[in-house]
Amino acid sequence: MKKFALFLIAFLVISGQSTVSAAAEGKQLKAAIIIDDFGGGTGGVRDFLEGEIPITAAVMPFTENSKKHAKWAHKNGFEVMVHLPMQPKRGKRSWLGPKPITVDLTPQEVKRRVEEAIESVPYAVGLNNHMGSLAVENEKIVRAIVEVAKERKMYIIDSGTSSKSKFPVIANELGVPLLKRDVFLDDISSSTHVRKQMERLAKVTEIKGKGIAIGHVGVTGKVCSVGVFQAMDEFKKRNIKIVPVSQLFATKLMEQYIKP
Repeated sequence: MKKFALFLIAFLVISGQSTVSAAAEGKQLKAAIIIDDFGGGTGGVRDFLEGEIPITAAVMPFTENSKKHAKWAHKNGFEVMVHLPMQPKRGKRSWLGPKPITVDLTPQEVKRRVEEAIESVPYAVGLNNHMGSLAVENEKIVRAIVEVAKERKMYIIDSGTSSKSKFPVIANELGVPLLKRDVFLDDISSSTHVRKQMERLAKVTEIKGKGIAIGHVGVTGKVCSVGVFQAMDEFKKRNIKIVPVSQLFATKLMEQYIKP
């Protein structure tokens, strides 16, 4: 117990030093809030897309509302991503919707589906994975996705559904900008829990200088929107700016990446 207490104290001291260091270097603390499942469920959609928080809208492809929600987000100044459905280790296939990325596909078939997904989500500048705990561990599948992202000059956010994801290594190899999710906001459907997770996002951002959280519209959409909006005063007090995901990448990296 004493060893644990000493470890905890040391961690808090180090975290505190990191926070001070980030502030001392004059870095603007930035956090991004990705909201998944636009194009699907309706809960919280209007709250986010008509709100004043610059969330990044991750839109499910191939749905009745894919184009509508992507255009709505873009019209109101929100960054748009493709929320790419990928095969999980557990769960119903129906949760993935039409044309998911599954491990039985050839690389050519994967590329075709990713291209079609991008076409079905107007204004998308990046992509992240919907589920995918099985598919993200498959090198040939991930390589095909990253190759399309590179061709399309899109960034990738690894949603963090598997610790064995191949996205970081392959994206680094191919020179594709990639960041990983730090916090899930609504893994428990409670606005109180979302506020607590927003507090975690703030702490991560103070330590790292930047942070990424993922929430959802749909079933948990309303409680997610309430919790996120209620947390904004705390972010202002901590001088943490909510930005589109693309603004978390180094400017020089993005400038080099988007060159024709």
